[in-house]
Amino acid sequence: MSDFISNGWAWYVTAIVVFGLVYCALVLIGAAKHKVVYDAQGNVDKTTGHIWDGDLRELNNPLPRWWLFLFIFTLIFAVAYFYLYPGLATSDGKLNWTSKGQLEAENAKAKAEQDKIFAKFKSASIEDLARDPQAHAIGQRLFLNNCAACHGSDAKGAKSFPNLTDGDWIHGGSPEKIIETITAGRNGQMPPLAAAVGTPEEARQVANYVLSLSGAGHNSIQAELGKAKFKAVCAACHGADGKGNQAIGAPNLSDKIWLHGWGEQFIVEMINKGKVNVMPAQTPRLSEDQVRLVASYVWGLSHPTQSANAK
Repeated sequence: MSDFISNGWAWYVTAIVVFGLVYCALVLIGAAKHKVVYDAQGNVDKTTGHIWDGDLRELNNPLPRWWLFLFIFTLIFAVAYFYLYPGLATSDGKLNWTSKGQLEAENAKAKAEQDKIFAKFKSASIEDLARDPQAHAIGQRLFLNNCAACHGSDAKGAKSFPNLTDGDWIHGGSPEKIIETITAGRNGQMPPLAAAVGTPEEARQVANYVLSLSGAGHNSIQAELGKAKFKAVCAACHGADGKGNQAIGAPNLSDKIWLHGWGEQFIVEMINKGKVNVMPAQTPRLSEDQVRLVASYVWGLSHPTQSANAK
């Protein structure tokens, strides 16, 4: 790949550009020095001297003046451009302009404008921001631009992507926890437990016990048989009552809310294969002020009576 980013290519392109400009300039100069030709009778000969079929002559009329001046202007403009901007080989140009520098300047200008808007929100709590119509609107726009791809434009999620409107939180739904999740991301992991649970039949028994915790349809006999195994293997994370543990991101198994799927077959698959789910950190994309506004919007989704959308 080094061959494609060496200075040799820059000089190659520069040579072609300079040759083209010089050639065009010489053509114009040559046209300007064109002498008037007279025929044998002393009349001006406006042909090139080429004759076809005995009487078909090629005329040599000059370019219209406006066309000629436009041609000259383009040459002057090209020379001025290469003098001011980095268009020739390794030259930085008189203005020292770069696309990176322009991007940084535009970003700095945009940030300055954003800082003026965000300044009024710095001292407000997440709860107050959720009730502020302007903060709510900004938070919603940031959510749609950065979070909706996974959680949906309505924030109700999908399979393996949590619903942010139902008040059920794996890691906690306090403002501080939401900010923590957005800032640092989450890495949820359910290890494969096939070896610890035992035989396929025992895995089915545990699955039925898990279904019984939420009052879902299940085989009561198998559920009773799986209870002891659940408490021995699964309770360490999900708790003896199956209500989960937000400190380690263990889901509540008793609330009828299923993130990755529902039913005996699915639960058996989870027990046997485990699951890894990642929420990427958003700090590279969102500033601290933006994180707080997104957090206030998300918090308001599960507290509709306390948000700007309250009616």
